[in-house]
Amino acid sequence: MRHNVRTLTTASARVPPFEPQSNALAGTRNRAAREVYHKVLANQSLIPRPWFLARVPGEHGLVSAAMMNAPALSIVVPTYNERDRLEHLVDDACRVFRQHQLPAELVIVDDNSPDGTGALADGLAERRPVRVVHRSGKLGLGTAVMDGFRVATASVLGVMDADLSHPPDLLPAMLRVLETTSSDMVIGSRYIPGGGSSNWSAARLLMSRLACVLARPVTPVRDATSGFFLVRREAVEGVTIAAGGFKICLELLVRGRIRAVAEVPYVFVGRTAGESKMNLREATGYLKQLRDLSGLRLAKGAPPRPRYQRISPEFLQQATPAPSAPR
Repeated sequence: MRHNVRTLTTASARVPPFEPQSNALAGTRNRAAREVYHKVLANQSLIPRPWFLARVPGEHGLVSAAMMNAPALSIVVPTYNERDRLEHLVDDACRVFRQHQLPAELVIVDDNSPDGTGALADGLAERRPVRVVHRSGKLGLGTAVMDGFRVATASVLGVMDADLSHPPDLLPAMLRVLETTSSDMVIGSRYIPGGGSSNWSAARLLMSRLACVLARPVTPVRDATSGFFLVRREAVEGVTIAAGGFKICLELLVRGRIRAVAEVPYVFVGRTAGESKMNLREATGYLKQLRDLSGLRLAKGAPPRPRYQRISPEFLQQATPAPSAPR
């Protein structure tokens, strides 16, 4: 079955406020899915194994989120020249969705990659739960994420890299942590106990650590530059970002309606294909972003810092739902 493939062209790096789709049918479907989802969370006795596909009373008998064709999780994957790794990532993510019977979709946002990544994504959308957004050029990771959020259909949104740096196997546990801790955002962290990085030079690791330390005045999060996170849709609807660079997590932490945030440990795997996103221009842009966010945080009437929770490796292991038995 061909999944809905959306094409969007962005003329500039300026991103308007993120708003949900206005299509009436999509809105009705999303509202119905959220009602089912929250009924499940309110009554844990309804949840059999596998944990996420709980069945609840509906107008015409028992229904589930998957049966309603409304994903519970949308993962945005920005791409630029990621052809060598994209199919592997999609296969891994779909394996995780299938094993945990997790109704989810991938939203691939391609910036007109000259290596044919966009065409590959279109092909994957023919046989996988994938939506594709085609943009006119390389317009920045932050704007790509917001454009992906705009066409996503789930009540929980996420971001991960296409180059296999982030483990899809962690997604079910992150989703469970989002609910059990009543957080608005869950961030995959390299810099809390249990987290780390591999295949990185000492200079690269030092630069990353310094960037996170510099962000401490505006957020309690230890890995505020992470590109691997989940966030509730209502926490980012209507939010306008001012930085089009790749520190979108930090931007949403300060500008979004994030009342509670949790960090979970994971090991970041350095890129083995493609080009690194870090360069002098991005580093300069990050310093300007910190200046702007610091002013916003210190402004009169600014929202309070979010409640912060650090998840231990032991808690994360307990929160990880067991895969369903093969059928």
